[in-house]
Amino acid sequence: MIFKIAGIGIIVSVLSLVLKKSDRDEQAMMTVLAGLIVVLMLIVDQISELFETVRTVFGL
Repeated sequence: MIFKIAGIGIIVSVLSLVLKKSDRDEQAMMTVLAGLIVVLMLIVDQISELFETVRTVFGL
């Protein structure tokens, strides 16, 4: 999970850097936002699984 997030972060930062160098600041910002949304979706999915596991362990 950590490696997925780190990989997404590296790819997004490289894409953002390339887009900023080519004077496409708006597209660079959209790329960063898209990467952030993808990472947040991964984290929310993992937190959901954690709560489901806690719920089954304690029988709630």
